[in-house]
Amino acid sequence: MVQTKLASRDYLIRFVLYALLTGFALVMLFPFIYMMSTSFKTSNDVYRFPPRLLPYSPTTIQYNGAEAPLYRFEVDGAERELVLTGDRVFFGFFTTPDLINTAEPRQSEILLQVPIDDAVATGASVDVGERTYDEYTVTPEDGGEPLTLLLAYRGALDVFVDPNDPAVLAYAAARTAPAAEDINFQVGNYATVFGLNLNRALINTVIVTLGVTIGQLVTSIFGGYAFSRIQFRGRDTIFLAYLGSIMIPFVVLIIPMYRLMVAIGWQNHLVSLIVPWIFTAYGTFLIRQFFITIPKEIEEAALLDGCSRFRILWTIFVPLSTPAIATLGIFSFLYAWNSFVWPLLIIGEGNEPNHVLTLSLIRLSNIAADQPNLVLTGAAIAILPPIIMFILAQRYFIESVTSSAVKG
Repeated sequence: MVQTKLASRDYLIRFVLYALLTGFALVMLFPFIYMMSTSFKTSNDVYRFPPRLLPYSPTTIQYNGAEAPLYRFEVDGAERELVLTGDRVFFGFFTTPDLINTAEPRQSEILLQVPIDDAVATGASVDVGERTYDEYTVTPEDGGEPLTLLLAYRGALDVFVDPNDPAVLAYAAARTAPAAEDINFQVGNYATVFGLNLNRALINTVIVTLGVTIGQLVTSIFGGYAFSRIQFRGRDTIFLAYLGSIMIPFVVLIIPMYRLMVAIGWQNHLVSLIVPWIFTAYGTFLIRQFFITIPKEIEEAALLDGCSRFRILWTIFVPLSTPAIATLGIFSFLYAWNSFVWPLLIIGEGNEPNHVLTLSLIRLSNIAADQPNLVLTGAAIAILPPIIMFILAQRYFIESVTSSAVKG
C-alpha cells in the first residue's frame, strides 16, 4: 500500500514537471510559431484584431464574370454565404420617442429597420429634446401588425445576394459585413519574397557560410593539432599570443581590415566575407583542448607503424574529435550566416548582386514596410537553415558538452 502511494506521488510529480516544461517550451517557441504562421498570411489577415494563429483568407466565387468575396449572413435562421451585388438601398431606422438618443441618434436603440420606400409617412412629427422627428407607419418583415414609430435616422446599406438563389437577400454595410473566410496558407508569399533578390542573397549567404565554416574547421584542426602534438620552439608562447587575440574588440579591427580589403581590391566582393574569417583563435583553442585528451599512446603506435603526421591527424584524431568539430561547425555556421556589420561595411546596401541575407532583409523591411507577412517570410527563410543545421548536429553538440563535463 505504501509503495502504491509512493508510485502515485512520483507519477504526479512527473506529470506536474512535464506540464511545466511543456508550458515553458510553448512560451519559448510561440514567437517562432507565430512568425511561421504569419509568413503564410495575407497582409490584411496580419492586421486583424484579435489576432489569429492560423492563416485565413477570404472565400471567393465567380460572380458576374469576376472573382467576388463571400460574406456570411444568417437568413431565415440558417447561415448562408452571400455575395456583394454593388447595389445600395436606403433604409430607415425606426424607434419610439423614449428610446431615441437625442445627442447621438445613431446610437439609439432601433426597433425596426426597413427600406425607406416601404415606410408610410403619417405627416405628423414629434419633438424629442431639441430635435423634431418624423412619424412613420412601418410593417415588420415578419408580417406583424403595422407600428407607428419615429424615424431616428436614414442610412444606405449594401445589397448581398445568394449567388445560387437570387431570391435570398441581405442588407448590411460592406465594410462591417462578416466576411466568409477559410484556412488558406499563402505559399505564394515565399515566391514573392524570393523575387525581391532574396534568392540571389540566399545563394551568396550559402557560399559565404560554407566557405567560412569549412575554412575555420580546416585551419582549426591543423592549428589545434600543431599546438597540441608537435613540439617546436616558442609553441606555447605563440599559442598564448594567438589566443590573446580573442580579447581584441572587433571595432578596433574594422578600419585596418577595411583598408586592407580596399588595398587588395576585394571591396564589394564575396571573397572579402570569407578569407578574413577562416582563421579563428577560439576554434583552434577548442580543437586543441580536445586533441590533448586523446591518449599519446595511440599516436605513438601509429608513428611506429610508419604513419605520417597527416595520416594520423585525418584517420585518428579527426574521427575521435567529431563532437568538438561538430560544435565548432555549428558556431561557425551560425556566425557566418548571421553576420551583418562586416557585410554592411564591405559590401554596402546598394550592391544588391553581392548581398547576403542580412542585408537583403533590411532592404525587404523597407520595401514591404506595410506588409509584415512578407517581412516575416524573409525572416523565416533566414532562420530555417540554422535551425535545420542545429537539429542535424545537435547529437554531436550534446555529446561534446557531456564529454567535456565528464572529463572536467
